[in-house]
Amino acid sequence: MKQNVINARVTFRNSPIHILEKFTIRDVEGAYSQFKNHSGLDECVIIQTCNRIELFGKAKNYDLEKIKKTWASIAGLDQEIFDENLEVEENGNAFQHLLKLTSGLDSMVVGEEQILGQIKNSITTARTKKASGQHLNTLFDKAIRIGTRIRNSSGISQGGISVGSMAVKLAEENIDELKTKKILLIGTGEVSTLVAKSLQRRGYSFDVTSRTLERSKAFCETMGGNPVRFEEVLSGFENYDILFVATTAPYFLVTYDRITDAVGKRNKGMMILDLSNPRTVDEKVATLGGIKLMNLDQIAEMVEKNMKARLNKVKTVENIINEEVSVIEASMKRLDAEPLVKDVFKNIDSLRQKELKKALSMLDETDEKKIKIIEDLTKAVVESIVSTPMNNVRKASEQGKPDMLDIASKLFDYKKEQE
Repeated sequence: MKQNVINARVTFRNSPIHILEKFTIRDVEGAYSQFKNHSGLDECVIIQTCNRIELFGKAKNYDLEKIKKTWASIAGLDQEIFDENLEVEENGNAFQHLLKLTSGLDSMVVGEEQILGQIKNSITTARTKKASGQHLNTLFDKAIRIGTRIRNSSGISQGGISVGSMAVKLAEENIDELKTKKILLIGTGEVSTLVAKSLQRRGYSFDVTSRTLERSKAFCETMGGNPVRFEEVLSGFENYDILFVATTAPYFLVTYDRITDAVGKRNKGMMILDLSNPRTVDEKVATLGGIKLMNLDQIAEMVEKNMKARLNKVKTVENIINEEVSVIEASMKRLDAEPLVKDVFKNIDSLRQKELKKALSMLDETDEKKIKIIEDLTKAVVESIVSTPMNNVRKASEQGKPDMLDIASKLFDYKKEQE
């Protein structure tokens, strides 16, 4: 009766990105059908990100070779490639790994938040496709809840750990009601992408400009934002409250004269974050009243500080996870007893109804009120007799005592009923 949970994964930890991409499952819906029909798994959940492709499965007796063969068929790979790249864990170790995922410990960047949302989406999809069932739904619900609690209590996800997220966080801290302000992002490179992602995630609208309008439009189609002409921006800084500048221009793009002119026209302050290397904002603008200027070196220093703070919390989070694994193990073991418990209650209630019907016929009872009293009495008697042994069966299952389950199965003729 014992069910096993397996985790088979290919991740950034032991496979370079060009190898990792080969394992990608393009058609997830079709993959769920393949795994359910050919891998020997009763339930499965697929997790895919840019850094990992993972399969969680449940079966009484799983066959790893069947799982690899099915995955190879789905991804169009030779089965041999799995031997070098596939990591496999089961039960307690698999539960521990999932908790590390939900709490941010197994991410490339410790404490990274995006993975939690991706796991939520994965179990939602598996539920929708009816690929997951009682075991994996329970496991993922608990892991998501525990992971969220760990993040909140430990603070391992706090503080920006990319230049982009840190820059946006600084803007939030320095500018009141940021959603009502006009934001400009200058540049369409890697750092600009990080800023745009962070702005999008927080629900801020922003303009984007680059050397050509076509480049700005292409960037906005992928990253969000509204493209604006470069020429209009250079003569219209007064229209913005926050400037994120991330370009590779070999000269000062945001000059002292342009910002002096902008401050005079708007008659209020402005925040400028120079994320360029080399700098493209004239440092003299910081001497203007109402101007808050921060450069890449200052922001990178804050990012490093936050990263160190997160790493210092790793041991604390690992200790919490080790404690929580035993809680999840007990919950999962308890599920092993549920089919038996459900079957016993169903059979006994069927007998109760049969005998009740016979008794009411012998009594020739037709009074609805009396019938309800008698029926409630039979339910209470059955409940009081059956509940205690069934709860003991559940406890035995939680405590990992399969012998008790086997004895209960024989006592209640469970296997015979199943056959």
